[in-house]
Amino acid sequence: MISLAVERPDPEARARDTFLGVATTAWLGYTYLYPVLSIAHTTLPTCPFLLLTGHPCPFCGGTRSFSAMWRGDILHAARLYPLGPLFFALTFPVAAYGIWALVSGRSLSVTIARPLQRTITVVAVLAILGSWSLKLFWFGN
Repeated sequence: MISLAVERPDPEARARDTFLGVATTAWLGYTYLYPVLSIAHTTLPTCPFLLLTGHPCPFCGGTRSFSAMWRGDILHAARLYPLGPLFFALTFPVAAYGIWALVSGRSLSVTIARPLQRTITVVAVLAILGSWSLKLFWFGN
């Protein structure tokens, strides 16, 4: 169902690995510094979906959730964004992989059978919708 192989990357894989390594590391750094940046009013702009609709998007609260996770406040992080603690924990291996791929010149090739891809997609969409409904209807932030 799932096969893994380590191989020399083609340009597309190299670009993906570069993005994963750089973006996740930058995101972790940004969320670590978020409390200081917030005080200085130098954070990223507010979510456009929130500005247009007045309601949080499915990912609103993610930055503040990661910031709370850096402080070790898991309950507050989950209240801000229910999937935040899980995404925070998963970001570290993704960043480590991206950096490893850049340094080693190798890339991980993952092949997932079509039925399993569909199952993973459905589970991911349901998790995000569940998280969003918690924010909209129960947590109210």
